[in-house]
Formats: sequence, C-alpha cells, structure tokens
Amino acid sequence: MMRTPLLLLACLVLAACGSASAQQRETPYWATIDTTELNMRVGPSTEYKIDWVFRRDGLPVKVLRLREGWRYIEDPAGAKGWVAARYLSAQRGALVTGEGLVPMRAAPADNSAVKWNLQPGVVGKLGDCEAGWCVFSVGKRAGYVREDRLWGAGPV
Repeated sequence: MMRTPLLLLACLVLAACGSASAQQRETPYWATIDTTELNMRVGPSTEYKIDWVFRRDGLPVKVLRLREGWRYIEDPAGAKGWVAARYLSAQRGALVTGEGLVPMRAAPADNSAVKWNLQPGVVGKLGDCEAGWCVFSVGKRAGYVREDRLWGAGPV
C-alpha cells in the first residue's frame, strides 16, 4: 500500500530533475520553432510587449540565453527577443539562404546529380553535416545541400 505513493513521489522527483537539467543547457545552441504561431517578446514574461509573431513551424533559431522557462533567441534575419521555451524543439532545422536556386544533390559533391532546386527561404530538417555538405529534407524530399547555403547548419 505504501509503495504506490513512494513510487509516485520518486517519479515526480525524477521528472523535476530532468526538467532542471534541460534548463541548464549550455548556450548558444540551435533549436526550431515547434508551433504555428509564436510570440517574441521584449522581455522574459507574458507581461512584456509582443515585438514579433512567428508563423513558421520548423523555422530554425539560435538560442542565446535561458531564463526560467524563457529563451532569448535570434532568428535568421538577426532579430532578437524572448520566447516561451515550451514552443521550441531540439530538432535541428535550417533555412535556405542566398540568391538564386540552391541545388539539392543526390550525393555530397558539386558534380552529383541534382534531385531538386530549392528557393531561398525554404525551411527543412537538418541531418548530419560533413565536409561542407549537409543532409537536408523538405517534406518527403531529401538530399545534400552545401552547408554555406543553410542558416542553422554548422556551429553556433
């Protein structure tokens, strides 16, 4: 009979420890927006004014600082502000940058076959990056894209 409350208490303690360790993650780090609408505020609380509203699920952001359930982020355009941490994902993503179409290739080489061409501004999931090339997927399409054409790839 006493086992159930003790087991429940142990689970709650472990859950709290897991949340606490997630709060202590070293900055900066990459994250992605994990909602269809996210308010960026001028301070770390709902009491602060909304400065911008993101409407792009999967958009990569750089997390610069942490504060009690809030993250100070930088978006691809360089704008900075505070967002609620619960709306960010650790899933790596990237945004296609630069001018003109970007080839998504079948292999990590400039002479590899072009599978698709990507417009600047396209957002996708980022895989491993090696030797200047990253695995990148947009919907069901996947291939290799040059790392220097992706915001969200590489070190923070």
